[in-house]
Amino acid sequence: MTSETIAGPHEFLRDQIRWQWSEIAFWLATLLPFVLAPDYLVLASQIAITALFVLSLDLILGFSGIVSLGHAAYFGVGAYTAGLLSAKLGWGEPLTGLLAAAIAAGIFGYLTSFIIARFRHLALIMITLGIGLVLQEAANSVSWLTGGFDGLQGVHTWPIFGRLRFDLYGYTAYSYSLAGLFIIHSPFGLALRGIRENGLRMPAIGAPTRTHIRTIYTIAAIIAGIAGAMLTQTTETVSLEALGFQRSADVLVMLILGGTGRLYGGLIGAAVYMVARDQFSGLNPQYWYFWIGLLLIAVVMLLPNGILGGLENLARRVRGKP
Repeated sequence: MTSETIAGPHEFLRDQIRWQWSEIAFWLATLLPFVLAPDYLVLASQIAITALFVLSLDLILGFSGIVSLGHAAYFGVGAYTAGLLSAKLGWGEPLTGLLAAAIAAGIFGYLTSFIIARFRHLALIMITLGIGLVLQEAANSVSWLTGGFDGLQGVHTWPIFGRLRFDLYGYTAYSYSLAGLFIIHSPFGLALRGIRENGLRMPAIGAPTRTHIRTIYTIAAIIAGIAGAMLTQTTETVSLEALGFQRSADVLVMLILGGTGRLYGGLIGAAVYMVARDQFSGLNPQYWYFWIGLLLIAVVMLLPNGILGGLENLARRVRGKP
């Protein structure tokens, strides 16, 4: 065994936590809307919130191999928690609203994780879809509380710290997104990659598969709940759409566009999808999904690893590496 072989794992771990120039450039680019497109700051805030939601899905799909078609359930739990606190209890303080949403979504995620950790593949897809549909119908059945399909009325968000009007424009969403990065760059994140590749062998090296799945699923639910609460607070409205299958499908499409298992892929996918939807819906309000479908087909055919995967392959070719 050579010294290079011994040093290999250490170098790999250092590469996982070292900031690359491309990462710095990415986060600096997020500041550009304030200068170049101030009229689109509302859209920018929605992109940031959606990116946080996509990040939560990437934690379970890209790094644990858990395919979910009902991830909007946790987004909706967070959205309704923040909304009900304001509309029914008269508490519109934003930061404690985020905390309450995180706790509610985390508890629901933890309880459902015991089911999720027992199944894989097609059965898992059907179970996650069922969880989302059941929760949406449950929310609709108590329309006296949730407002049903008409949406929850009377949501009002207080100024932050009593001084700054609640106008996040994505600041808080970006902060939570940055915090999520530390999960992937840790040994825990490496264990999740092992679970994705071969979960049956992970216990042999001291990594209990189901425990890790339950933990990361709960964390993903918390992040999704925070994203849902942010949407409620910034728009001061929440409806059953927050729990719907369409939202779960959209976030999955965003992750595929950007590239799974890369973290930044989800952020890029969310930005591309949201900007494309805004432009296509403006050009053709009735058929904008047609163009989104073409975009998805093109990316899958030309960039099977997503936009970020394609950029990484291009960068390797430029450097002359296979």
